[in-house]
Amino acid sequence: MPEKTVRLTMAQALVKYLCNQFTEIEGEKVPLFAGVFAIFGHGNVTCLSEALEAVQDTLPTWRGQNEQSMALAAVAFAKAKKRRQLMVAATSIGPGAANMVTAAGTAHANRLPVLLLAGDTFANRLPDPVLQQVEHFNNPTITVNDSFKAVVRYWDRITLPEQIITSLPQAIATMLDPADCGPAFIGLCQDTQEIAFDYPEEFFAPTTWAVPRPRADKDKLAQAVALLKTAKKPLIISGGGVRYSLAEQQVADLALRHNIPVVETIAGKGGLTHYHPAHAGPIGIVGSTSANALATDADVILAIGTRLQDFTTGSWTLFRRDAQFISINAARWDATKHRAISVVGDALETVEELEQALDTWEAPANWFARSRTLFAEWEALLESHKKPSNALIPTYAQVVDVINKGARDNDTLIAAAGGMPGEVTKGWRVKDPHTFDCEFGFSCMGYEIAAGWGHALAKDGKGTPIVMLGDGTYMMMNSDIYSTVLSGHKMIVVVCDNGGYAVINRLQQFKGVPGFNNMLKDCRVKEPFPVDFVKHAESMGALARSCQTLEELAQAMEWAQKNDRTTLITIVTDAYAWVPGDADWDVGVPEISTRTSVQEARVAQELIRSKQRVGI
Repeated sequence: MPEKTVRLTMAQALVKYLCNQFTEIEGEKVPLFAGVFAIFGHGNVTCLSEALEAVQDTLPTWRGQNEQSMALAAVAFAKAKKRRQLMVAATSIGPGAANMVTAAGTAHANRLPVLLLAGDTFANRLPDPVLQQVEHFNNPTITVNDSFKAVVRYWDRITLPEQIITSLPQAIATMLDPADCGPAFIGLCQDTQEIAFDYPEEFFAPTTWAVPRPRADKDKLAQAVALLKTAKKPLIISGGGVRYSLAEQQVADLALRHNIPVVETIAGKGGLTHYHPAHAGPIGIVGSTSANALATDADVILAIGTRLQDFTTGSWTLFRRDAQFISINAARWDATKHRAISVVGDALETVEELEQALDTWEAPANWFARSRTLFAEWEALLESHKKPSNALIPTYAQVVDVINKGARDNDTLIAAAGGMPGEVTKGWRVKDPHTFDCEFGFSCMGYEIAAGWGHALAKDGKGTPIVMLGDGTYMMMNSDIYSTVLSGHKMIVVVCDNGGYAVINRLQQFKGVPGFNNMLKDCRVKEPFPVDFVKHAESMGALARSCQTLEELAQAMEWAQKNDRTTLITIVTDAYAWVPGDADWDVGVPEISTRTSVQEARVAQELIRSKQRVGI
């Protein structure tokens, strides 16, 4: 019997395939691809847009204002959906594609899936060079799209229409694989998009995907159990992988049944609520005194779903040199770091197996009690920084506290670069699980407002995204305020105006360099004119209000919650007052300098390096 086929252009076939992919969320079958963010231009407007227009009621297309920001919105959507439902970001060739590379890097660093589609040059090369083509004289196969190779998990270029038959399933499998999860990129040669091909009917059969849950090796699991049973001061580091595995409850139960305190990474924050009895605070450079003190004393560290980046480990100065690590991770690369017992497997399944094998074993009760005491001391320290003072300008800590109190339980806090990550990681008290998104894997300035749009799409009215950022980050990328006004996806944006890039100015001066080119007053400008953020937001259709005091801020937050559209609140914030941290960070400091301040900073940096745990 001859094979049944469907004759479509390559672009039409690609879109039809995407429309027939499904996933299950909480027992409900839903489209795997919830929609497309797109800016049409040279290389995708004549063919891909034609295909998307025909299915807009099935696969909705949202128009972004910038290729980077719309792809960042897709990244945030995937995070909000715990990597179980995805978005597509589509762009033209040349500058449109290049704009999207930063978002790809953000997705890659954070292990988050997004399908990136970019137009490409002609496969037949007859019109070369085409508009926006970047020519490489020694290699005509290279285009701007090759720049994605460094920042995606899967990369392909479609030069023949039949190639999508094998490429698309591989791209999806990569994005949903917990070990290899990350962005997938497919370049679409513009002449190939137009070609009609007889595609097998089976290619478009509805397919329901599931995120795999690999089980751990039994011998490695046994080694982990044996080591954990010797521990007198065990500690769980809960990372983002716990949230993506849906293992929050299993980790919490493990902790309570066996007297093991839980500290959280930045990506892991929100797996437990703030007042969960096992929660001992965030760990690391922007972490709590409680978590860092426990890390310093711990003899066995159970790292679950974390890649153990330097902000988590204090550049590997936090732990005892004789501390032993057990690493549970779906990715072998992450599980094998720092001579850990490498338990490669899904967090939920592995923790459940670990729990059964531990049986009745418990860590000493006084160790768990110490975690509660340390956490109470940390809470008191936080409160001392949050309480109102007679200062004319409020601090970040005070502003975060007011916004936190004005947030509803199911509102999601979003932050990324600048001073905000440290302040919200330390000071934001999570009320409901999975309502905290601080992008600090790539520390991408510009993520915040775009991510607010992605979270608003994902939340679908069930809570409001609350975006907190500084004036510097706002100026870098703010156009998706307009996107949310157009699309009707509400968020609340809180701008802490401190006159420049304050936190990097803090680091610069701490390492001996005078303030230079970070605060507006220290830049080569005629006069540091303030930006009227209220008028700017209102010009994009948002509601906005400026505040001078914490009382006004609380009133503005109450007003913003009642509004029916995106609302911006701005308040001048102290650029030099921060909640203290007690973990070290290894950064480059000049080995020689004529400045005494730099020389002293270099001595201090060498002391930090002398504490580092040697690992691989």
